[in-house]
Amino acid sequence: MDESGAATRLHSILGRPGSGPLSGVIVADFSRVLAGPYCTMLLADMGATVIKVESPQGDDTRGWIPPVRDDEATFYLSVNRNKHSIALDLNDPADLDVAHELAARADVLVENFKPGGLDRFFLDYDSVVRRNPEVIYASITGFGTGAGAGLPGYDLLVQAVSGMMSLTGGQDTEPYRAGLAMFDVITGLHAGMGVLGALHHKDLTGSGQRVELNLLSSALSGMVNQSAAYVTGGVIPTRMGNEHPSLYPYEPMPTGDGMLIIAAGNNPQFSKLCTALDIPEAATDARFCSPQHRNSNRAALREILQRELARRSAAEWFEFLSELGLPCAPIQDVKGGIELAEKLGLEPVVLAGTGDRRIPTVRHPVKFSQTPVTYDLAPPRLNESSDLVRSWLATREAQLVD
Repeated sequence: MDESGAATRLHSILGRPGSGPLSGVIVADFSRVLAGPYCTMLLADMGATVIKVESPQGDDTRGWIPPVRDDEATFYLSVNRNKHSIALDLNDPADLDVAHELAARADVLVENFKPGGLDRFFLDYDSVVRRNPEVIYASITGFGTGAGAGLPGYDLLVQAVSGMMSLTGGQDTEPYRAGLAMFDVITGLHAGMGVLGALHHKDLTGSGQRVELNLLSSALSGMVNQSAAYVTGGVIPTRMGNEHPSLYPYEPMPTGDGMLIIAAGNNPQFSKLCTALDIPEAATDARFCSPQHRNSNRAALREILQRELARRSAAEWFEFLSELGLPCAPIQDVKGGIELAEKLGLEPVVLAGTGDRRIPTVRHPVKFSQTPVTYDLAPPRLNESSDLVRSWLATREAQLVD
């Protein structure tokens, strides 16, 4: 039996339907917490068979509570559906043998240990590739494998040193962190892109490769125009609160009873906004006739807009301006965001798993017309697939020659 046949048998043994675009791809997931698990969950959603290797104590996020659902941390549940869990003590020779077998059979291995952290277990890239020459080995670190190898890779630290926190908050306030571990998430997305690129290269050439990522590089890439302001333009961006550095109006604005986001990104939108607010003359005012002019005269324009917006409630303006096709939005909590997606027919909540264990999770953001995403496995309990994985490994030689 060839490798694709072995992968199909693995799908059968571990109970995945094998219908997604990555069906047949086997991922050994040695990552923990967020960036790596988010990457591997996205791959699993697309059909890959992901075997999550945990310490006997489990992924740290299993204990990150509150919030919880039935005594399970929602943080852990958020990034671990569609996976199988096996607990291995890498200091135990028998368990280490299992880890080596997984690495040898995997199409993809994902890890986010500190640089060198897997060397003593012979699970580093050089060791794994000797047994598995076609492996795609994705490593996620905080600050690379050079001078920053010893630095701890925490999202909050990267938000601080990357410059992100210097951009978040008001001009007269202290810097703020983002409300989520955004660079862990971005790095997870970048890792998924890297793995997909490497899989395509492997399809073309038969060769695997090492894929390296670090939080700081992903942060600087993810800061896009703010990074480019300095790299390309020589300008160090600063905190502007909720304002946009290049566009106005593009911020929350007070109405008769609350705040409403107004986002006029170009001249036609601004002209349409002025007409909607019964101030058409503002669109032809020399102070506001271009994005650059509006930027230079924010205070004067803000006074005019706030005066007109005070005539109605935020809800009334949202309904009215939205009907005109003008970009605007109320400021909602997460519950409101989920409810809006439901109202729009986006079906944001899906149940992962079958039978008695079905966990509400957030839908995978990509829809495929031919190879749909599936949610057949709930986030696994610690070590729940140990017997199945060990059984597959024990019979792999028979499968390959069957």
